Amino acid sequence: MSRGEQAFVALALAAVLAVPPSRAEPPAWVAVSDAHTAEVTALFARYLPELMGQLGVEAVDEEIRQFPLDLAERTAREERALLASLGERLRTETHPAVRQDLEILIDVLERDLELSELRASLMLPYFDVAEIVFRGLRGLLDDQVAPDRRAAALVRLGRYAGLEEGYEPLAVQAEAYVRSRFAEPDLIGPFREEVELDLARAERIVPGIEALLREYELDGWEPAYAALERQLTAYHDFVRAEILPRARDDFRIPRELYALELADLGVDMELGELVRAAKVSFREIQNEMRSLARLVAERRGLASHDYRDVLRELAGEQLVGEEILTFYRARIADVEAIIERERIATLPDRPLDLRVASEAESAFVQSATIRWPQLLGEAAEVGEIILPLTRPASDGEDDLGLTDFTSEAAAWSLVVHEGRPGHELQLASMLELGVSKARAFYAFNSTNVEGWALYAEAEMKPYLPLEAQLVSLQHRLLRAARAFLDPGLQLGEIGREEAMRVLTEDVAITIALAEQEVERYTSDSPGQAPPYFCGYSRCISRHFSEIRSSALSTF
Repeated sequence: MSRGEQAFVALALAAVLAVPPSRAEPPAWVAVSDAHTAEVTALFARYLPELMGQLGVEAVDEEIRQFPLDLAERTAREERALLASLGERLRTETHPAVRQDLEILIDVLERDLELSELRASLMLPYFDVAEIVFRGLRGLLDDQVAPDRRAAALVRLGRYAGLEEGYEPLAVQAEAYVRSRFAEPDLIGPFREEVELDLARAERIVPGIEALLREYELDGWEPAYAALERQLTAYHDFVRAEILPRARDDFRIPRELYALELADLGVDMELGELVRAAKVSFREIQNEMRSLARLVAERRGLASHDYRDVLRELAGEQLVGEEILTFYRARIADVEAIIERERIATLPDRPLDLRVASEAESAFVQSATIRWPQLLGEAAEVGEIILPLTRPASDGEDDLGLTDFTSEAAAWSLVVHEGRPGHELQLASMLELGVSKARAFYAFNSTNVEGWALYAEAEMKPYLPLEAQLVSLQHRLLRAARAFLDPGLQLGEIGREEAMRVLTEDVAITIALAEQEVERYTSDSPGQAPPYFCGYSRCISRHFSEIRSSALSTF
């Protein structure tokens, strides 16, 4: 792991289980560190204001992402200048904690530069503008966002549409930026199926923007939305006419880019080692599932003891409509009671809630997820699990129900992973402990965050009902499968049909979720799936290392 990742994992394992009941007063060195971090945050806020605003940088609520033709050069120039400055500070800083945070910030900027430059040298740029706009507005139009901040969404909308002086329509900018790279014939185009899916889902996302504006009753949004709708229509026509002919049919990305994506996400295992370990773990989890499925089958009087058949039986106990939220909220209370009774962790003061994803959100939300609190701000937002119920297709009649998360047995594991003591508790603990912003946000990557959530599932599993334990193992089986299916597909060692077979037959998830998984490996975010298994392996290794050290100290 990198220096930043080591710091974050140590923080997660040592501190998440000792969350104080209220926000702690940070030590004096944190203010020094946060001053350095503020400069990195300001840089990213200039180029990704919607994301940084959602994470708590309220000063950029009205700002939007833009695509000037010299965007890559300008960003790289600023990052290099800041890197040089941070390096000078590291050479003179004496406080060990501040030094470590400076190393985290330097590592973040160096990796971002390397990855951005490699992508630019290999890949034709491509943007899903409709999704960018929806996410930008959704970050402000949310029940947890203070009402006085929501008005900024109207300013942001006008800027997206180019109605404010000094702002060209975002869709027009994106088209010009992509066109500027057409003269470079060796650049690899986007994956055809990804582009086609984006175009199909835009038919939901664009009306979803209108629905969002209506829901929050902003005054005078209609002219800007009408202009934006026309611009997005023109942009999608450009994508069909000029991007699709340049799209590639092979979903694989260049190997050097795939390797760097894995490293950026925190995977520090050699790829062959990762795949071998994941396959061994997959078989071990299957064996454990066979034993547990027999107990569940005998208790329920089922004819088959095969774990696949038992899982399908449990999946049939579906929650519908309003009972989904009611059942989940009851499970949140049950899980919190277990955490307190078994002294697994100290719960934060903040409540945990959930909601069903809107139709527009379901177009790009891959799976159940947690809404992040403001890691870079001061607002006391609560954790919120977002639950998609469908996998939208190009034709509404072809939509598939995403029923993997709406069975009674599955709710427990999802609450543990996305909520407590998983993602939400890990994030809440950092806020409550008053750690530096470099550690709370910039040490983040998929390996340490997803590894913690899987570790939390393993810690909670013995206290869950047998049926929920079996589904918890099923979810762990899926994470092991990801660690050999994603590389297998990207390296050309397995085909999509085999990946679908493993997911639907051996892991026993629905076709809808299996399709989303394969989409994740091939087009949505290649390399993002293996960190789950890698992070869990690191957490377990550290856990047993600490147990051994404790045992040896008693002799």
